Amino acid sequence: MEKVTTKIFGYVRVSSKEQNLARQIDSLKQYVPDERDIYADKLSGKDFNRPAYNTLKNMVRSGDTIYIHEMERLGRNKNEIKENLEYYREKGVMIRILNLPTTLIDYSQYDNKLQKMLMEMVNNILIEVLATMAETERDNIRKRQREGIDAAHKRGVKFGRPNKNLPDSWVTDYEDWKEGKVTAVSLMRKYGMSSSTFYKKVKSYEKSL
Repeated sequence: MEKVTTKIFGYVRVSSKEQNLARQIDSLKQYVPDERDIYADKLSGKDFNRPAYNTLKNMVRSGDTIYIHEMERLGRNKNEIKENLEYYREKGVMIRILNLPTTLIDYSQYDNKLQKMLMEMVNNILIEVLATMAETERDNIRKRQREGIDAAHKRGVKFGRPNKNLPDSWVTDYEDWKEGKVTAVSLMRKYGMSSSTFYKKVKSYEKSL
């Protein structure tokens, strides 16, 4: 029987075209033998609709390994992180995250049954704990941002141009939209705005932050 060769891949991501991937790529080179096997996206982590990521996801096979610099590079949405980690677990692909030492342990010294059990345990930890951490951190950032804005408003501080006729629900809806929880079209319908008006409101609001 022909021996199946497993491969080692890497995945890196930044949120915009202006950001540099070099730091993440350099950190993965010591683990990924061929730099051509490091897949890169310059897109937001709010969802998993990213071309390089999806190419890699569809390419990996059982026994393969994917190295990632840190959990946030994989994604930021708890439910989707969980779905993707479960996908890799079921497929038998190991996810290793550089700033999480537990995921870097080499299990090859154990027999196949124990090795599989330990890898399963690590992937379960990633699914149940790390995805929650990513979501919690995002919630904390939103909370700190909102508290800072509210405190400044109480002191009479004005932020940029006034947001004309924005309802109280705008802040929550805007944040949900940025995180991919709702679509721009659904908010245009909700507020009765045209596309151009909606994006003008968004631009004005972002300047005020």
